[in-house]
Amino acid sequence: MKNLQLKRSHAPIFWGLFGAGGMLAALFGPMLVAITGFAAPLGWLPAKAASYQGALALAHSLLGKAALWVLISLLLWHAAHRIYHSLHDVGIQGGALAKALTYGLAAAGTVLALLLLCRIG
Repeated sequence: MKNLQLKRSHAPIFWGLFGAGGMLAALFGPMLVAITGFAAPLGWLPAKAASYQGALALAHSLLGKAALWVLISLLLWHAAHRIYHSLHDVGIQGGALAKALTYGLAAAGTVLALLLLCRIG
């Protein structure tokens, strides 16, 4: 029997980030649209609920920073993976360049979000 060498792949990491980001987009996306697009402008929420001060207070707490960073970064990775595979679907064979641009922008956005959240209070 031959000794088979299995090829290691980074694909499970990207598929995991894609799946987690997709789950967050599916769960929180409609809620965010409903709150920021309908409930707050139509006055269905207390003025304090959708205020800048409330959002800033969330970004000042350690738990709030962590939640915002996870939400932002996973949505970026989900978008990057979807864009990369959509390019392939429409016939653009970018290969390594397309992969570097899409996933590189997601990585840069993740780091930038972390840095900006750490700068807040």
